[in-house]
Amino acid sequence: MDHFLFRPIRREEAEQAAEIEQICFPPNEACTPEMMRRRVAKAPELFLVAEDTRTGKLAGFLNGLSTQEETFRDEFFTDAELYDPKGLHVMLLGLDVRPEYRRQGLARELVRRYRQLRQAEGRRLLLLTCLPDKVEMYKKFGFHDEGISDSSWGGEQWHEMTCSLQ
Repeated sequence: MDHFLFRPIRREEAEQAAEIEQICFPPNEACTPEMMRRRVAKAPELFLVAEDTRTGKLAGFLNGLSTQEETFRDEFFTDAELYDPKGLHVMLLGLDVRPEYRRQGLARELVRRYRQLRQAEGRRLLLLTCLPDKVEMYKKFGFHDEGISDSSWGGEQWHEMTCSLQ
């Protein structure tokens, strides 16, 4: 991890983040470039990027929106106006790692650092949805499987996962 710089996203990196999102998720699940620009503009502090210091490119990122809500709903993916800067809960919207950086522990490190940052801010809970094949991975990252989510984003059935920060 010594050649990665972990930091908030810069506004000018929204297009790069959108490009990574298109690589990491199928079209029915990926955030649109316009929505990514809105997220970056609205809540850049809730993005954690891993910049490869050898190339200057983003290797991956984790992003979310804070809220007072306690359950995940699909509108978090499409409406950055749901962002509440004082929200105690963070809805995680995407963990994205470029294919050439996978299987090196980068996703785990992004989640670990993100948890620490949000905990230091006084946040109480991280929530995400994932497909069944990712449940075990997120459990290893410290999340608890709450079962099938109400989310039907992208026409898929998701598991809702939570991670207490208290």
